[in-house]
Amino acid sequence: MGVDAGSGYTYGSVILTLTINPAIDRTMMVDKLVFEDRGYILSRTEAAGGRGINASHVIHSFGGKTLALLTSGGEVGKRMEVSLARMGFPYEAVPVAAEGRVNLTISDQQGLTAKMNERGAPLSAAEVAAVRKLVEARLKKASWLMLCGSIQPGVPPDIYADLIQIAKAGGVKTLLDTDGEALLRALETKPTVITPNQPEAERLLGRAILTRTQSLEAVARIHAMGPETVILSLGSRGALASSAEGVFEVLPPRVDALCPIGAGDAMAAAFLWALEKKKPFPDALRWAVATGTATAILPGTSFPSLDQAKAIYKNVEVRPVS
Repeated sequence: MGVDAGSGYTYGSVILTLTINPAIDRTMMVDKLVFEDRGYILSRTEAAGGRGINASHVIHSFGGKTLALLTSGGEVGKRMEVSLARMGFPYEAVPVAAEGRVNLTISDQQGLTAKMNERGAPLSAAEVAAVRKLVEARLKKASWLMLCGSIQPGVPPDIYADLIQIAKAGGVKTLLDTDGEALLRALETKPTVITPNQPEAERLLGRAILTRTQSLEAVARIHAMGPETVILSLGSRGALASSAEGVFEVLPPRVDALCPIGAGDAMAAAFLWALEKKKPFPDALRWAVATGTATAILPGTSFPSLDQAKAIYKNVEVRPVS
């Protein structure tokens, strides 16, 4: 199932995204988000989501080539594919028996956000094998493979590690954006880029990251665990990155954030889009943080246009860290 999917589609130098545990993202904007008092819903939206789908959305809107791979099951899966068809970028869905999940985000006009995600229903061994087979087949036309988001209960925690090794064997670079044991296992296979946010990095290292010094130490420790490049997302404080080119601090302008959900997905997507445009590493970081920041100032789970990201890009500073 999918749009423009299959061997007849010419991908070129495509950025392939995998969202093995996608969802319908239901977003509500309310006047205030408080305990023990009444709030009023101002608007409601519903769209296909998950980190890889969000990344493909951004890459496509910036004019890049992408193909989104995902699983799809039940009535939720059908609604998700209807939403994907409207987004305009090609996708392929592995049909699964279990019902898809629905995630809920509630944001208020003051910038407070609460996000509650379903874990997702287990996949069978045959369904996991079908996902691997599809990824391996589509890697032949890819320059990058983005492995994005959580995995369902029962899915082997080394699935991302396996796919990174398959991608490497085919000369395809990898970006890993996940959490927990799946992240830990995959680090051993030395992915090209990983993009943890602050809570994910804290769980990986088993320690709090509160100060700039602690952030620099965290980036150094994670880089030593195997990936070629680490981009640590620090929300409104920007990002720290460590690669063979050095360590860089990326500082965004001050903005009034409305909803930070999806900002990390947009950051990772814009980073690869910029690299595919042959932009230097520091400039790709600048585009990444600009796009993440532009996402955070939009209401609900929505993503910026290239022009919106460009407006922020002009005010993002990149500093080498000695």
